[in-house]
Amino acid sequence: MVDAEGSDGPKHSALLRRAARALPGRLPELTDRLVAELQELEPAYVAGGVPPDELWQSTHEALRVAVGALAIWPRELEGSRWASGRLARRRAEQGVPLEALLHAYRLGGVLLWQTLVEVAAEQEPDEVRLLVHVATDVWNFVDRHASAIADEYRRVQTELTNRHDERVHALLDTLLDGRAPEADLAAAAGVLDLPERGRYAVVAVRHPLPGTGVHDAPRRAAPNGVRVVWRARAEGEFAVVLLGTSGLDEIAETFGPVAGSRTGISPIVDGLAALGRARRLAEIALRTCTADGECARLDERLPAALVASQPDLARDLAARVLGPILALDAVDRDLLLGTFGAWLDSGGSAVRAGRRLFCHRNTVLNRLRRMEQLTGRELGLPRDLVELALALDAHRLSA
Repeated sequence: MVDAEGSDGPKHSALLRRAARALPGRLPELTDRLVAELQELEPAYVAGGVPPDELWQSTHEALRVAVGALAIWPRELEGSRWASGRLARRRAEQGVPLEALLHAYRLGGVLLWQTLVEVAAEQEPDEVRLLVHVATDVWNFVDRHASAIADEYRRVQTELTNRHDERVHALLDTLLDGRAPEADLAAAAGVLDLPERGRYAVVAVRHPLPGTGVHDAPRRAAPNGVRVVWRARAEGEFAVVLLGTSGLDEIAETFGPVAGSRTGISPIVDGLAALGRARRLAEIALRTCTADGECARLDERLPAALVASQPDLARDLAARVLGPILALDAVDRDLLLGTFGAWLDSGGSAVRAGRRLFCHRNTVLNRLRRMEQLTGRELGLPRDLVELALALDAHRLSA
């Protein structure tokens, strides 16, 4: 059957417009019904993210705009999509899930369609069957506006996420640099979702190309009860670690070693206010690494850390104590220093050092004697031994 055309367009479109123009007086009643449905069927609205008065007003406005658009169908009501976008922005800011928002919008569409049919049946019972010809168009209208709502919601959500990330990064930088005023710590704790007081450590990670961002090597899972918040900066990555009941042994196992990177772990500190100190100590621990793949705990490398924290003095110490050895050719120099390092790592045992170096204990002792002769220091004298060990650390770190 072909509808007769009139001055107001096809008969079914004209019927839709006439039914829509009868709805403004029913808007308060329709708003009450839709709000009641939302509160019954959509938990996100029951949870209280949207205040009741605001929910009623925004629902009334959305229905008013939809009715106004249908009253001039098939023309588009100017500003109707803008109104839908404004609603999407508000719900995104309130944390209402997108699925809940779209569900609410489609419930409103169902209610409007049912009411349009009821009004047409009351006013023009002989013509109500014509509405079937515009049902698809009406639901396409609802879907177009739902798509506009979803697009705006996702855009706002991305904007809010970026804004939150920027704030988190700024707060982390302030804490890691030790610049956070005492009065701001509680607010920082709330934004970062970390306790103001607690057992913390900072992990510093440096990759072959600093400033390239997050390392793409897979990270091990943190132990139960441990929370990790990462911050990538130009000088490397830093992890703020809330330890819970875990200790540094578990943290060292989690964060290192990683091929191609060097890692430094601070001692345990108390609270967010101490993160600046922890970051500085983690960086000092990092500077004690002499090869990629190392993971250094500061509490296990305090002598080397003392050297690493004073690079100018460290160079002077290495030059003064090891000068005659450093003047040798590279092969001879590395042989003597390598033997001394192996002897230190073996607890002063020439036998164990020989096993490490695949040589006889007497060979180890001969090399150590030559080192004593060149430096003028004796390994049997505690002060001389400390000086030589620190000088070796200084040489390795400066290299």
